[in-house]
Amino acid sequence: MSSVLEMQSVVAREDKSLRSGGRILADQMRLLGADTLYCVPGESFLGLLEGLYAHQDQIKVVTCRHESGASNMADAYGKLTGKPGICAVTRGPGATNASNGIHTAYQDSTPMIVLIGQVGRNMMDREAFQEIDYRRMFGEMAKWVAQIDDARRIPEYLGRAWKTAISGRPGPVVLALPEDMLTEAIACKDLRPTALPKAAPTPDAISTLGQMIETANNPLLVIGGPSWNESCAEKVVAFSEKTGLPVATSFRCQDYIDNDHDNYVGVIGIAPLPKLRQRMLRDVDLLIAVGPRFGEMTTQGYSLLDIPNPRMTFVHVHPAAEELGQVYQPDLSIVSDPEAFFDAASNIGNKGGTERWQKWRSEQRNDYTAYLQPTEVPGKVNMGRVIRHITETMPTDTVITNGAGNYTVWVHRFHEHRKYRTQLAPTSGSMGYSVPAAIAAKLKNPKREVVSIAGDGCFLMTGQELATARQHGADIIYIVVNNGMYGTIRMHQERHHPAHVIATDLVNPDFVTYAASFGIAGERIETTEAFPDALGRARDSKGGYMIEIVVDPEALTPTQSLSAARAQGENANAKQ
Repeated sequence: MSSVLEMQSVVAREDKSLRSGGRILADQMRLLGADTLYCVPGESFLGLLEGLYAHQDQIKVVTCRHESGASNMADAYGKLTGKPGICAVTRGPGATNASNGIHTAYQDSTPMIVLIGQVGRNMMDREAFQEIDYRRMFGEMAKWVAQIDDARRIPEYLGRAWKTAISGRPGPVVLALPEDMLTEAIACKDLRPTALPKAAPTPDAISTLGQMIETANNPLLVIGGPSWNESCAEKVVAFSEKTGLPVATSFRCQDYIDNDHDNYVGVIGIAPLPKLRQRMLRDVDLLIAVGPRFGEMTTQGYSLLDIPNPRMTFVHVHPAAEELGQVYQPDLSIVSDPEAFFDAASNIGNKGGTERWQKWRSEQRNDYTAYLQPTEVPGKVNMGRVIRHITETMPTDTVITNGAGNYTVWVHRFHEHRKYRTQLAPTSGSMGYSVPAAIAAKLKNPKREVVSIAGDGCFLMTGQELATARQHGADIIYIVVNNGMYGTIRMHQERHHPAHVIATDLVNPDFVTYAASFGIAGERIETTEAFPDALGRARDSKGGYMIEIVVDPEALTPTQSLSAARAQGENANAKQ
C-alpha cells in the first residue's frame, strides 16, 4: 500500500497540471486582480499561505496582530479601491475576531472576501477543534457564505465570490476552506475574468427626473453609498453645476464631492447642520438620493423622512433593486450604478437657468461655511481649532481616518474634504476602525499623508496594529484624543441617568510611551496653541508619529458640555 502512495506522490510532483487547493486559490486571486491580502496566519490555512508564496511579487501579504485589524484593513481597502478587500483568518477564534470588520463591511456596503480556515472534511460535525458552521454564524452578516469542499470548484467559487462582493449593493462574502481541501492536489482549469454588468437608468426614468427638476422649488441632491469612484465624484460636480442643484452628502461620505465647491451644503447624519436638518423637514420639495440607503444614522433615527411615504417628492437611485422601497416608497425608483446614472443624466439641464435656485443654494452654503467656525469649549484644547488647522495646512489629498465616539463629531464638522477617498470611517459606528484603516490607506497610497484620529477608548481596541504599521513601513500620524472616558456613552448616561456614572471612566497608558515601544516617536500636548508645531514635527518624522491630545472631559461636543448634558438629563427627569 505504501508503495502505491509513493508512486502517486511521484506522479503528483511530475505532473505540472496538478496543483494544491491553496495554490489554485492563490492563482485565481491573482487572475482576478487581487494585490493585497490582510491576515493573521493560522495552521488551518497553511495551504493558502503556501500558495501565496508563489505570488509574493504580485500579492502583498500584510501580517496583522489581530483579526479585527485584518478585517478592518480589508474594509478600508475595499472603500479605497472598489475591489474586494481580502482577509484570511483561522477558524473559530480567528473568525470570531474578524466578525467586527465583516459587520462593518455589510452595513457600509463595502466589497470584501473573507477566507476562513476550516477543520478537515473528515472531522466535520463533531465539534472538532475550533469548528464552527460559518453559514449559520455569518448568515445575516454577509451577502453570501459558502464552504469549498471540492478543490476543483475553487475557480467557480472565487469567481462568484468576487462578483457577488462588488455587484448590486456591495458587501462581504465569506468562504470557508477545509484545511485538507487546501492541500489536496488536483487538476482544474483557471477562471476567466469577465466584466461586471452594471445597471443603468432607462430613458423614461431620466425624462421623468428632468420633469421633476423643472417643477421643483426647493430641490436637494444627496449623494453617498457604494460603488463610487473618482470619476463619479467629478460627474457629480458637473451635474450639480449644470442643474444648479445644491448637494449634501450622507453620513461619512463627505469626500464624495469637493467640500469647497459652492454647491456643497453639508452632511446629513449625526449632529448635522441644524438649518440643513430644518430644511429637510420643512422646505425640501424634491429629494434626489443617489447611492445612500438612508439608514438610521443618515436620517437621525429615521426622523428626517416620513415612513413609508416621504413628505417631499422622493427620487431614489441605488445599484441594488431590493434597497428601493425597503423603508421609504420613492416616487421614482432608479436601479443604477451611480456613475451610469450621472452619465445618463448629463443631458438634464435647468430651463430656468442655474440662477433659479441661487438664493436657495447660497443660503445653505453660507450656513455651511459659518458652521465650520470653531465654537468655544471648556478646557485648554479646542478640537475645532485643531481640526481646522489640519484642513488649512495639510495637502488636499490627505486621508483622514476615524472610528466611533464623540471625538468624531469634531472631525466631521470642522474638516473639509477636498478630494475623493480622503475620508475612511465606518457608517456602522464601529470603534477601533481608525488605526487599521490608516494602515491600509498608507500601504495602498504610500505618497499620500494619512492621519488616524481616535479617541482613547477607540484607539486601544486596535492599538496593537502599530506593530503592523512598523513592520510594513506605514508612516502614519496618529492623533489620540484623550478625555479619560467612553465619551459617547457617558453623554447618553448623563442625559438619561444624570450623575449615575458607571462603567464609562477609563484608566489609560501613556500613549506616547506606548507608541515609543513600537519605535514610533511622539509627544503629548495639552493646549490648542501647541498643536501646530506638534503637527509640523509629525509630518517631518519618519516611521510615524503619535500626538496625544489631552482634552477636558467637559468638552463633550462642540455645542454641549458634560455638565450641560447632565443638566439636560436632570431637567428631563424633573418633568416626568
